Amino acid sequence: MDFSKERSVTFLRAAAQALHDENVRLREENARLRTQLGESSSLAEENAALKDLLARREHALFGRSSERRGRSGSASKPERTPQTGHGPREQPEIEHVTIRHELLPEERVCPCCGGQLVPLGNAVESSELISVTERAFAKETHEQVVYRCACNSAVVTAPGPLRLQARGRYSVKFAIEVAIAKYADHLPLERQVQIMKREGLRIDSQTLWDQLDVLAKHLLPTYEAIIAEILATPVIHADETRWPLLDNGKTKENKVFQAWGLVAPELVAYRILDSRGKAAAATVLGEYEGVVMADAYTVYTSLAAETGKFEVAHCWAHVRRKFVECEKNFPEEAGVALALIRDLYAVEREAEGDSRAALRAERSRPIVDKLMDWARETRPTVLPRSGIGEAIGYMLNIEEGLRRYLSDPRIPIDNNRCERALRGVVLGRKNHYGSRSRRGTEVAAILYTLMESAKLAGVSPRAYLQAATELAIRSPGQVLMPKQFKAQQAAETG
Repeated sequence: MDFSKERSVTFLRAAAQALHDENVRLREENARLRTQLGESSSLAEENAALKDLLARREHALFGRSSERRGRSGSASKPERTPQTGHGPREQPEIEHVTIRHELLPEERVCPCCGGQLVPLGNAVESSELISVTERAFAKETHEQVVYRCACNSAVVTAPGPLRLQARGRYSVKFAIEVAIAKYADHLPLERQVQIMKREGLRIDSQTLWDQLDVLAKHLLPTYEAIIAEILATPVIHADETRWPLLDNGKTKENKVFQAWGLVAPELVAYRILDSRGKAAAATVLGEYEGVVMADAYTVYTSLAAETGKFEVAHCWAHVRRKFVECEKNFPEEAGVALALIRDLYAVEREAEGDSRAALRAERSRPIVDKLMDWARETRPTVLPRSGIGEAIGYMLNIEEGLRRYLSDPRIPIDNNRCERALRGVVLGRKNHYGSRSRRGTEVAAILYTLMESAKLAGVSPRAYLQAATELAIRSPGQVLMPKQFKAQQAAETG
């Protein structure tokens, strides 16, 4: 066979392996004949024939058309065009399945001579496809074997499956599937009902809600532990966004709740309360002592002044946003402020660890001084209610909080971390429009907290919820933090 025109690397490697195996067999046969019969004339002819066959096999395997020929004297190949795009990803987290494709018996006919085609050793051509394994619901019948002793004094039943609730019909895994769909993928329960119906499961949204309610009760201690750990962190982020309370599909009058978010480096927690006032902020922050990074909402500074327990650092991203909004109408003035703020962020990109305090003192502080001096000089020359006037006024009104990060390297320059953490809540609000009851707001806060904290910790929300729920059912009150679960996974994988 002429291999010079074959382009499949997989085929050529398989053919080379097959030829190599045949050569080994021929050498062994040659050696056996020489050992048993000696070099008789008839054997010499047979041996010569074997040597000739072996030489031809060697040429086919290692000839000029083979990959194993020497580099010297070989014709130079044109350079390969650089590959564009990201290329295939390894996909280590999904199931890997091997599917074997074979010719039908009637198709195993040589197109050249009509002979029978047989497998070429173990040769295969491999390729990859990313496909989908359809989700399937199943009704499991669990049979718990009952045992008795010959003395008839004891009857013991084998333990059954772990249940979300006593005599409940739906599994822990099912409840978590519903929770992931609603609070991670933002699918309303009614939409899930329709999807499940297409997949063969007939169920109603009230039944789905019941599973979420029970699930949240199991996870309440973990939720409270996450909040407690965040409030023990020296610097935290805080922000809030509206959360409607619905009645028959409509927002109740004066019942727009607020979803308050608190963020630490690897944790995020939510409290959904019926107010955006100081009392609600006090409920969220509790007895917190440290630094709260926030926007210019006066509730934070007012509460800080009243309690004296924490300080407020203000967000430079909000300041920048004000100048961006008025840049079109005031390009010259806004351009000055935006250029200086850009310089502040350039310093932050360079600063790491111990160098942050020194760089901020050496480079950031003079920039802030220059920006504030410019703002005080420019403010009298512009209309207070104009876009540039409001942007300058906004910045000068929170100057103390904006400067706070300069003297503490632990404080970030902005509150973007918290705004990112609220994106999931905002998407959920847009898709399922809020909650239908006060208990609904509590369940949403609990499940959003655990899922978003799992994401920050770099673990699967589904796997984390499964582990935390099973622990809570087996040992009520027990808590599994995301970092604990991450450590357990690392230990299991070695």
